[in-house]
Amino acid sequence: MKLQTILSFVTGPKPEQKCTSRGEVAEYEDKTVLISGAGGSIGAELCQQVLVQNPRKLVLLENSEHALFCIEGLLSEMADGVELCPMLGSVCDDGFLQRVFSEHKVDIVLHAAAYKHVAMVEKNPTAGIVNNVFGTRCLALAAQCADVHRFVLISTDKAVRPVGVMGATKRLAELLIRDLALRSSGTVFSIVRFGNVLGSSGSVVPIFRDQIARGGPVTLRDRRMTRYFMTVQEASRLVLSAGAIAQGGEIFVLDMGQPVRIAELAVKMIEAAGTCVRALGSADVGIEIQETGLLPGEKLHEELVRPDGEIYPCGEKIFRVEEDGCSEIEIAALLRNLRKFIDAGDETRAVAELKNKVAEGETASQDITDQRQNLQSS
Repeated sequence: MKLQTILSFVTGPKPEQKCTSRGEVAEYEDKTVLISGAGGSIGAELCQQVLVQNPRKLVLLENSEHALFCIEGLLSEMADGVELCPMLGSVCDDGFLQRVFSEHKVDIVLHAAAYKHVAMVEKNPTAGIVNNVFGTRCLALAAQCADVHRFVLISTDKAVRPVGVMGATKRLAELLIRDLALRSSGTVFSIVRFGNVLGSSGSVVPIFRDQIARGGPVTLRDRRMTRYFMTVQEASRLVLSAGAIAQGGEIFVLDMGQPVRIAELAVKMIEAAGTCVRALGSADVGIEIQETGLLPGEKLHEELVRPDGEIYPCGEKIFRVEEDGCSEIEIAALLRNLRKFIDAGDETRAVAELKNKVAEGETASQDITDQRQNLQSS
């Protein structure tokens, strides 16, 4: 996404965002669709766009009572005859999931539930591993046992050559879904990977906006840092489209446009607020920009595709990526070791095992340019 487009969301008027229109993604019509993490930023938008497709039933799976209450209230005003089924519980609860699938006869699962904040998961790695890895596995196996037709994992660019716990858990989630896809004769498993969503919880845009409103300083990790951005409306529309065309085992990536330099975004947002950047320590008017340094688990630059990935266009702003994976034996061994360490309360060894097997280190900024050129020429 271009910097100017991001700024338009901050200062207004907002450009019209294309969402799914009725009948655009026929795969969801008259189906029972379960959305995990239904109360989150992405989950809530997916709920609204699926409703437009006139499903038979929408199952809202959420472990936050407040988030579930809010999303049910929002959707009830636009349901137009679609049955809403709010389900309060965890994707890690096998018994709960079995009851949900047995009761509601689900056709399609959109798995958006995850712990996504890099710094928070780095501080709470056991929770991140349990939710993002074992929760994904529990939900996927429950869906497979219930003969669900489609299962779509919502992933992140932080899963590509991860350096931290959150990215590593999402990469392992990708690997285990791909492994299930290879051995599935019924459920069609697929993955959709994209970058930052504008305005989501923890997003840099609302953080900068609040800091500017308070008079500063605006804090950023590193002036060299870049990130991909996309609106939640467009990302959700493309997720639905990609999930509908999946045949099994695909990793889809969304064309996010060019990566944005976070320092430039900070400067433009300060100027858009009618003020200017003030030099550090200066008594002049304006707002300071302070560098705080990368937090554990963060990278200067994110990627959408691994270096070994081959990119193939398969729809508007949707690409299919073929990447190396892990064998069923390797994944099973890693999951077994993680479970052993977690059950023993040995968080240090669990993190070490995860990073040793999945994390691969920082990416060079040139990879971003090469990757973008590959997408444009595909």
